[in-house]
Amino acid sequence: MNIRGKLIIIGGAVDKGSFTETDLDRNAAKNLNFFEEKIKKRIINESKHKEQSRIEVITTASKIPREIGPEYVKALHYLGADNVDVLHIEKREQAVESEVLERLRNADVVMFTGGDQLRLTSILGGTAFHDILLEKYRNEDFIYAGTSAGAAAASSNMIYQGSSSEALLKGEVKITSGLGLIDGVIIDTHFVQRGRIGRLFQAVVGNPKVLGIGLGEDTGLLITHNSKMEAIGSGLVILVDGREIKDTNLTQVELGQPISINHLVTHVMSMNDTFDLTTFKMMIKSSQYV
Repeated sequence: MNIRGKLIIIGGAVDKGSFTETDLDRNAAKNLNFFEEKIKKRIINESKHKEQSRIEVITTASKIPREIGPEYVKALHYLGADNVDVLHIEKREQAVESEVLERLRNADVVMFTGGDQLRLTSILGGTAFHDILLEKYRNEDFIYAGTSAGAAAASSNMIYQGSSSEALLKGEVKITSGLGLIDGVIIDTHFVQRGRIGRLFQAVVGNPKVLGIGLGEDTGLLITHNSKMEAIGSGLVILVDGREIKDTNLTQVELGQPISINHLVTHVMSMNDTFDLTTFKMMIKSSQYV
């Protein structure tokens, strides 16, 4: 299937600044400079109508949606995007309301905030909103942007729980179904600062066909046609490829026991590096060997 939409997944903690009344003027220039060079500006530039694109901020994953939504709107306004609003969906019945569905149909970009990815999928999964979201992503010039929980929920397989310190103990990582925009990958966020590499290792060893994607803070991936990935932002993207695993004790140990893995391949991407999901080839933009 030729996917027309674009997927922009962000590791979380994007420094959008605090746009409160007291520090608005003092921090506006600094925050504007950050966004001009970084992720949210890229979202706008990749969208169908650029600054005129219709952007809906989806706060479903958040426990404080009424507080976090306006922050995103203000941050996007400072980058010149004025056609932005917050779409609050806090219950499943809201995900089938005609007004909500019409707003989704008219959107060029949906931006899913952080929070709890299980909350996000349990509210939206299997609803008319979910169906229209998938249809638009597959068939239109449309962007799904998600940060933190919004990123983790984008794939068909989704990590929703697992202690970082015990992640390589069998059974400690919990996986369920995500929103299904992209197959063949599993995404973890806040990857570097929260030390979540073990979570991704366990997710991949259970099904080595799935590519693990670990997104650092202030870092993201732009995925076009569900095949080409480009690293954006200031941090790192860690890819975990299990296709060449030679051995593991996964099925031989009891729950709670350590997992061994032989020959797990990793890649580290930084800004402008690319990775092809069809060939599994990575290109380093500033390679020392070119």
